[in-house]
Amino acid sequence: MAIPTLIFVIVVGIVLGMYWMFVARPEQAAESTLRRRMGSAHVGGKSVYVGVQREVERLSSMPALNSLLASGAGISLPIQRLIEQSGVKTTVGVVVLSSACLGMLGVLIGQWRFGPLWTGLLLGAGLVVAPAGYLRWKRQQRVRRFEELFTEALDLMTRAMRAGHTFTTSLGMVAEELPEPIAAEFKLLHDQQNFGMPVNEALRNFGERVPLLAAKFFVTAVLTQRESGGNLTEVLDNLAKVMRDRFMVKRQVQTKSAHGKLSGLILMALPPALVVVQSIIRPGHFSIMLEDPSGVQLIVGAIVLQVLGILVIRKIVNIEY
Repeated sequence: MAIPTLIFVIVVGIVLGMYWMFVARPEQAAESTLRRRMGSAHVGGKSVYVGVQREVERLSSMPALNSLLASGAGISLPIQRLIEQSGVKTTVGVVVLSSACLGMLGVLIGQWRFGPLWTGLLLGAGLVVAPAGYLRWKRQQRVRRFEELFTEALDLMTRAMRAGHTFTTSLGMVAEELPEPIAAEFKLLHDQQNFGMPVNEALRNFGERVPLLAAKFFVTAVLTQRESGGNLTEVLDNLAKVMRDRFMVKRQVQTKSAHGKLSGLILMALPPALVVVQSIIRPGHFSIMLEDPSGVQLIVGAIVLQVLGILVIRKIVNIEY
């Protein structure tokens, strides 16, 4: 056991060292350079804003990988949009390299622990999607928090416009007064208009960045009001009431379906947990099934049925509202 453990430690050290050398260190250097460029100059004891030079967002700090990802827009653009929506400070190159390293690590661990190649490939395939799964989880948490604060943002905009402020000014007030993540999205919307982007285009970008139905309602209502006219304050006030009622219905649906979700979670986690516990208690229990072709077919069939069951349970407990 000492030699496989030593080989595993060496492989992990090599992977982490390559990640730090080719990903983490260049990203830190680029971030330090950007901070120096974004600094403020002091003239006569007063801070003067130098200016913002917007660059094309790089997919990776490694030139070769950046060119490769730029050429494959069909793969890099969905990952880039997922990163933006999750709010995680990373790049597409970091996500791709992390997935590749985890996949190779999973193959090595699977072959070292279980022996057959297909077990290593299966474990590697599971670890490859781990970074994307983490980003989706962060996006879900961020969108949920955004939805909770969105009605407050609409109320604040309504009060600001009733007090005599413009629509653009009310966007800036939301960015200053409310917490993240809604402040960052409204600040970007406000800054895009100040930098010269048309309001309609900035609003459409806002609706694309925020994967939330309430945000699309907001964009549609404002664009419709700008084209057909009317009282924007009243439109936003009615929209806030609709969003508040919709959020209340969502809470009720979550309460009613909580028991079903818990039951589905237990059913999904029970077979893998039994496999892990049985492997720890009796390490050679599954050796017969792994060595016999019929046993391998049974394991593959069980995995397929487990995945189908997860999809069916998810379809049942996720109620559209």
